[in-house]
Amino acid sequence: MKKFFQLLAMTFSVLYFAQTADSSKVSKTSMQKKQPTINLADIPDLEFVKTKLDLKGVVTKADELPEFPGGMKAFHKKYFENIQTLDLQHKEKIDTRLYFIVEKNGYVRNVTAAGTNKKHAKEAELGMRRIFERWKPAKLNGEPVRYLYYFPLVSKKY
Repeated sequence: MKKFFQLLAMTFSVLYFAQTADSSKVSKTSMQKKQPTINLADIPDLEFVKTKLDLKGVVTKADELPEFPGGMKAFHKKYFENIQTLDLQHKEKIDTRLYFIVEKNGYVRNVTAAGTNKKHAKEAELGMRRIFERWKPAKLNGEPVRYLYYFPLVSKKY
């Protein structure tokens, strides 16, 4: 089970840095007022997410990304402390995608998870809902915006 969580943590970290690198493409010196947008191509489960979350005014790219107190390592540690382990007997592949919105005030209010294993998706949601720390909100043109985070939690069969 320890290897399973190490694999999830590694996947979590790699995908966060990929999202961070992608957001750096947004011009920070643009003179035009950018409209908050959501790149629909970045969301694999768009129809599912639309039914579960209010995507009005949500962005996936921002000048400043939301920050968890203590950084992403602290977030990963807190998240994996709060997620319950499931007895999967290492027989099935886990492919769960966790979506949550960091609001303008820094709180996470909307959380949903999609995946092949419904029990794992529910536990992924509950793990996120158990974290009550306030994030530093994302900013676009110096204004706080609603930011959609997407984290795949994937493991292979052992």
